[in-house]
Amino acid sequence: MDIIANMGNSSRDLTKGGIAGPILLFALPLILGNMLQTLYNAADSIIVGRFVGPEALAAVGSAYSLMTFLTSLMIGLAMGAGIVFSYLFGEGNQEKLRKALGISFLAIGIISAIITIISIVFQDQIMNLMQVPDDVYDDMAEYLSVIFIGLPALFLYNFYAAAERAVGNSKTPLLFMAVSAITNVVLDLYFVISLGWGIWGAAVATTISQWAAGIGIPLFSIAKHQMLHFGLKDMIPEKTLFHELLSLSVITSLQQSIMNLGILCVQGIVNGFGSGVMAAFAAGVKIDSIAYMPLQEFGNAFSTFISQNGGAGRGDRIRKGIKIAFSLATIFGLIISLIVFIFPGPLMMIFMDPEETELISIGSDYLRIEGAFYILIGYLFLFYGIFRALKAPAVSLLLTIISLGLRVLLALILSKLPIGEIGIWMSIPIGWAIADIIGFIFYGTLGKRRTASKGPVSA
Repeated sequence: MDIIANMGNSSRDLTKGGIAGPILLFALPLILGNMLQTLYNAADSIIVGRFVGPEALAAVGSAYSLMTFLTSLMIGLAMGAGIVFSYLFGEGNQEKLRKALGISFLAIGIISAIITIISIVFQDQIMNLMQVPDDVYDDMAEYLSVIFIGLPALFLYNFYAAAERAVGNSKTPLLFMAVSAITNVVLDLYFVISLGWGIWGAAVATTISQWAAGIGIPLFSIAKHQMLHFGLKDMIPEKTLFHELLSLSVITSLQQSIMNLGILCVQGIVNGFGSGVMAAFAAGVKIDSIAYMPLQEFGNAFSTFISQNGGAGRGDRIRKGIKIAFSLATIFGLIISLIVFIFPGPLMMIFMDPEETELISIGSDYLRIEGAFYILIGYLFLFYGIFRALKAPAVSLLLTIISLGLRVLLALILSKLPIGEIGIWMSIPIGWAIADIIGFIFYGTLGKRRTASKGPVSA
C-alpha cells in the first residue's frame, strides 16, 4: 500500500509542489511546539524567580542547563532515527519503515533508561562537576531529584514526535506539547504560589506535564496512525538497517549533546561568578532559547525536506531548497536580533523583579552581545539539518565540536580579563562564526556532490 495514501491527511509529502510554502507550513508547528516546550521550562524560572527568589532562580537555571544536555541525548537519538524514517517514507517502503521504528524504539529506549539511572545515581557528582555554589546547592538538588523522574517521559515524547515528523506530520507533536505546556503553567501557579511548595512544587509540576505528553502521544499515534504501528518482531535487529540507524542516531545524539554541553560548560564558568550572575545568565539563556527557536526548528524542518527528497532522488529540488532556506534564515535572524537588541531590559524583567536592576543590567549585556548575531546560529542550525539529512552527521558533529571548543576555550580565557563575564558572552558568537565558515566550505564540496545524485541520496 502506498505510504502517503495510507497516512491520509495527517502526513505531508515534501517531494512535490512548491518549496518555501510547504517547508514553512511544516516548520510552523515545530516552532510553536518548541516554543511551548521552552515555555514550560521557562515557567519554572519565571514563577520561581518572581515568587521564591534569585537563589531559587539560579538553581532552576543551572538545572535547566543540565536537563537540556541530558534531554539532547534522547532528542539526538530520535532525530537521527527520524532521518531514516523520512528516507523510507520518501521511498514508499512501508515494511522497512515499521522495522526501523521497532529497532530504534528498543535501542533508544535502553539508552534512555541508562541515562536516567546514571543521572539519579550520580546526581551529587554531577552537581559538583558543575561547581554549583553552596547557597544554590540544596535548592538545585531538591529540584533535580524530582525532574529526573521525567526523563523516560521525554524519551517517549521525542521518539514518537520524531516518527510523526518524519512522515510529514508536525501537528500531532504540537498538540501534545501544548497540553504539556498548559498543564505545567497551571500546576506551577498552583503548587508554587497557592500551596507554597517552592522549588519542589515547580519540579513536580514540570514532571507531571512531561508524563502527560510522554504517555499521550504514543497512545494517539497507535490509535490513529497505522503506519507507525510496530510489534516485537520488528524490534529484532536487521544488520544493515540497524547499522544505519545506529550510526545516524549515535552521531546525531553526540552532535546534539555536545551542542548543549557547550552551554553546560559555560554554565560552570558562569557559576564561578556567584549566584547573581548565575541568575542573570539563567534568564538570558531562557530568552535565547525562545528567540532563536524559530531558526532551530526551521533547520529541523528543512532536514525532513531534504530526507524525503533524498529518498525520492530529487537532488535538484534539494539544491533549490537550500538556496531558499538560507535566504529565509537570513531574514528571520535579522528580525529576531533586532527585537532582542532593542528590548533586552523588558525581556529580562519577564523573569526578574524590576527592582533587581543590577541583575537585569548583567542579563541585558548578555542579550545585546549574543542577540546581535542570531543570524550566525541560524546558519549553523541549517548546516546541522543539511548534513544530517544528507547522511553525513559526522560533519554536523565536527561543526558542533568546533563551535563548542572555541566557545569554552574563549570563555575561559576572556573571563579572566578585566571585562569578567562579558568575555563569556563574547565567546559564543565567535564560536558560531568560525563554525559557519567551515560549514560553507564543507557544503561547497561534500554537500553539492551528494545532492547531484539522480537516485536516492546515500552515504
